[in-house]
Amino acid sequence: MNKKVNTLLFILGATLFNVIVAVISFVILFLLYAKFLFPIVSESGNSWAFSLLFLAAIVVSIVVYRIVLKHLLNKFDVEQYFDPLFVRKTFKK
Repeated sequence: MNKKVNTLLFILGATLFNVIVAVISFVILFLLYAKFLFPIVSESGNSWAFSLLFLAAIVVSIVVYRIVLKHLLNKFDVEQYFDPLFVRKTFKK
């Protein structure tokens, strides 16, 4: 495989990982909410809580993604395996 294929596979894998982490964190947060706070909160509060749980799951997935990506970038030489997405072209005068 060449560097462009590696880059594409990394982007697809990282996106899939981020979505899976978001879904798992949403399920965990929702189960915690359902166990402890659902009986206490009113019906209109539950709809707000569902929205806040969704946003919290996205934030958790971003934080986990950044931590995992930071460790992977420290472990592997990025320039050896991946091609840059955006290349700055220089113009000669």
